[in-house]
Amino acid sequence: MASARSGSACLQAAGSGERALGELLLEFSRAQYRARESGGAAGGSAGSSGNNKVEHIEKCCLELFSKDYCYSLIHNVNGEICSHYPRLMVILEYESSDRERHTFESTVQIGKLQDLIHRSKMARCRGRFVCPVILYKGKHICRSATLAGWGELYGRTGYNYIFSGGSDDAWADTEDLSEEDSALRNADSQLFDKVRGHDIKLLRYLSVAYICDLMVENKKVKFGLNVTSSEKVDKAQRYADFTLLSIPYPGCEFFKEYKERDYAAEGLVFNWKQDYVDAPLSIPISLTKPLNIDWSEYQNWDLVQQTQNYLKLLISIINSDDDGGLLVHCISGWDRTPLFISLLRLSLWADGLIHTSLEPAEILYLTVAYDWFLFGHMLVDRLSKGEEIFFFCFDFLKHITSEEFSAAKQLRRKSLPPGFTLEEICMLRGKTVHRPLRRSCGIGHHNPKTGCPSRARLTQDPPAPLLPIIQRTSQD
Repeated sequence: MASARSGSACLQAAGSGERALGELLLEFSRAQYRARESGGAAGGSAGSSGNNKVEHIEKCCLELFSKDYCYSLIHNVNGEICSHYPRLMVILEYESSDRERHTFESTVQIGKLQDLIHRSKMARCRGRFVCPVILYKGKHICRSATLAGWGELYGRTGYNYIFSGGSDDAWADTEDLSEEDSALRNADSQLFDKVRGHDIKLLRYLSVAYICDLMVENKKVKFGLNVTSSEKVDKAQRYADFTLLSIPYPGCEFFKEYKERDYAAEGLVFNWKQDYVDAPLSIPISLTKPLNIDWSEYQNWDLVQQTQNYLKLLISIINSDDDGGLLVHCISGWDRTPLFISLLRLSLWADGLIHTSLEPAEILYLTVAYDWFLFGHMLVDRLSKGEEIFFFCFDFLKHITSEEFSAAKQLRRKSLPPGFTLEEICMLRGKTVHRPLRRSCGIGHHNPKTGCPSRARLTQDPPAPLLPIIQRTSQD
């Protein structure tokens, strides 16, 4: 296990954190990650330089996780569980410090978890099952796709063909049948009972209490058919024991408007009057009371306000319950879902509550590699369409530096040695700006004594932004 005080050997091998991030982004911009196409056993010999790069990225992620956590692995080497989940899925069990080891004990037996995953994987679209990705105060923050329906369960081959376009809001199933097929309904109900029953067992095993659904539809309609499902519209109310939150958030297509406005999210309001948008915001009053937010105004919020308020809600949820974990999902689980998972990871890190040994470059590498790349975000496709939700995630960090986004207002990020900041690295505008010698602030909460966030990295001559590499590559 790497020393908590030392930098990542994996990132150091690349020459610097900046160079390692650049190499990661170049690989990310080359092609979508798929476990079955990465070849060979992870850690073994690969058949191409691309596979070697992917294995290096996987190795770096494991090293970064190991600096603060004891974990087990679920192997998905050839994508046999899910072709666009990591080949090595990290199941965090407890923090490796002696203090935390005695505070929270692992509640997960990896063999039992693996069995539940195999049984439940068909319950959700594209086989993107409920997967724990963040460990906070002994409870799991999980991600997944939405629930699968009849079309996927009975016709996976046709399903994959239909969804080859890769849109986050692509069809997920075909649940409505013609009248002549109505006789199959009873059999369908039994099948859903079985498959979704396994999904519920997995959720309970991970102690998930809250399910946050980011879909803007109750059921997406294509060619007159309802083609999606979710917990909130499960007719048998199988998920009634969970606290269900409908927090509709625009899909990746909306972020084309964000790019066209020169990456200005302020004043950009989603059109809630579109025909397909029929999922209202629905949050239990017990969860809204602690927050000073007028939720009735949600359709008037711009993209910044909406993202801020949803993030406040998620942070409040994970702090309000001692035992209940959280699941966040959209439709396919690879656009809106990683946006909020990444923001949660970065915000909790900035509070000094998770990944406490990681430097800014390391936490940035981890969230880009694990939360986005290895979980199948289609960056190449999104860039070609101008749907830059990945850009927005990191550009948005400047909007969550105040104390109101802190999960632990009494704590402050410990001082770190000089380096570059998340804000500087994550500027994606595509222009390198040469600044004079100055002090700059990274993500963190405001420190009234210095005018900088309390967990800021104070730097001189910050490096040129790295992420324009993506834009340049996509234009080559």
